[in-house]
Amino acid sequence: MTFSSVDIINPDAPPGLLVIVDHASNSLPPGYGTLGLDASEFERHIAYDIGAAGLGRALAERLNATTLLAGFSRLLIDPNRGEDDPTLVMQISDGAIIPGNRGIDDAERERRLDTCYRPYHAAIATQITRAIRPAVLSIHSFTPQLQGRPPRPWHAGVLWGSDEASGQRFIDILHRDHPALCVGANEPYLGGNPGETLDQHVFHRDLPNILVEIRNDLIADEAGQIEWADRLAPAIREAFTPP
Repeated sequence: MTFSSVDIINPDAPPGLLVIVDHASNSLPPGYGTLGLDASEFERHIAYDIGAAGLGRALAERLNATTLLAGFSRLLIDPNRGEDDPTLVMQISDGAIIPGNRGIDDAERERRLDTCYRPYHAAIATQITRAIRPAVLSIHSFTPQLQGRPPRPWHAGVLWGSDEASGQRFIDILHRDHPALCVGANEPYLGGNPGETLDQHVFHRDLPNILVEIRNDLIADEAGQIEWADRLAPAIREAFTPP
């Protein structure tokens, strides 16, 4: 299989909405093997956001939106971090030591940036320029429980850093249409962290934006991805069309 740092879905779609999936893939470029890990580690959340790629593809179809999926595992280099972030290349992730990341030198770090990270971010910048002022939807997934902490109660989380209005509107729509859902506001993570993808490309442009986190056991298979895409797509349209 040919490696690509970014997969572009619907490149010629109308430019009003851009969907991005930072942690879509658990793949590595040729020459990296498994970074010294057991192959089973690449099926865990430490390697990618489980279900996010399938959900992103389903939303691309329902929203007729250009969608960008990163083509490389966060275990190699994390596209949702700034280049100067100390967690850009992780040496330990949720209990797993990553031998292939221990003690990498500046040349190897630059190689990963040039091969994977920078082409992905360049593709985002190109699509934003093409669209002039798109709304941006970022798709992620989260684990039901992390590192022995209490189970997370949310089915989904909605995060924001610069556009609280769209995020709150989206939550209100989900509560209205799906009252049984438990939706977190800036949970299970805080939105708007410096250096993350939306901070790099969206906040300073004052673009409408929403980051959606779905609990990964709910979208681990195609049926769940379709169910959530059908649930989210109308709410996304409405949230990005303020009264």
